[in-house]
Amino acid sequence: MHTIETYLATTPWRTWQCDVASADASFRRYFRLTHQNQSVILMDASLEKASLKPFVEITARLLNAGVHAPKIFDANLEAGFLILEDFGSSHYLNILNADNYHALYTRAMQEIVTMQHVDVTDLPLYDRSFLLHEMQLMPEWFLHRYLHLHLNTFQSTMLEQSLHDIATEVLAQPQGLFVHRDFHSRNIMMPPSGTIGVIDYQDAMNGALTYDLISLLKDCYIAFNPQEIDTLALTFRDMAKISADDATFLRWCDFTSMQRHIKVLGIFCRLYLRDGKRDYLKDLSLTLKYLIRSAKKYQKTEKLATLLEKITLPNITKEFHEVG
Repeated sequence: MHTIETYLATTPWRTWQCDVASADASFRRYFRLTHQNQSVILMDASLEKASLKPFVEITARLLNAGVHAPKIFDANLEAGFLILEDFGSSHYLNILNADNYHALYTRAMQEIVTMQHVDVTDLPLYDRSFLLHEMQLMPEWFLHRYLHLHLNTFQSTMLEQSLHDIATEVLAQPQGLFVHRDFHSRNIMMPPSGTIGVIDYQDAMNGALTYDLISLLKDCYIAFNPQEIDTLALTFRDMAKISADDATFLRWCDFTSMQRHIKVLGIFCRLYLRDGKRDYLKDLSLTLKYLIRSAKKYQKTEKLATLLEKITLPNITKEFHEVG
């Protein structure tokens, strides 16, 4: 089995200092290789080798479209290693606050507009089946395995219908666009060059207009004033030259938000229960509040909001971080 040392011995970076840079929700690890005033990032995906080919292919698509993704300087897909451009250690979550989020989110929305011109040929479809598959993570991992809740027949039927209604609404908006799928504050870097850097896009798909926008504006790690977030969403609509009235576009955003936050509740609990990553539990409260806030607005989902308030909120007591 290849080790980092074995791989580096075959590269021009073999004598550079190697320090831990970060890890993510997967089993990938990142190391910073430094020499004098130079640095690069070593991605160790030796436990997730299958993710490297999509990462390399999607990086090329992003760079071709003008998105600031990291350049790849070396790749050993068989061993599971890449050498990447170093975007530094500062990401949006490090610096977002009530004074700067309008400007920072506007810059990131411009990057989404650019990403939505990326070639989506042969990317997997973010279709009804996949939308529902993702949402099923919530009843399994959040309700059953984490909270140990068991729904009665009426509740289960209502929940299942709500998930199908949400998928239908997500698919009612423009489709066929590049979707990063995790475009949030921890995946938007602030390199010294001043141009934001985009990372962690290897799971990109061909899907809905508002998905990456919602990942950004309704971030599971930080929240801002909901009315101002709606205003920013409409600003994106205008930037992207979308022909939709305010109510229609915000409806698209709200149902996409519901789909994403239902999924994320399941993922955060799975990361804890299956992978031992406890840190994500502190973000359950905000994720749940986003979901309930959106679900309350619409007749199709108001029963879902009522159910979640009744059976989950008493069990989720951690405070969430809402700014402004």
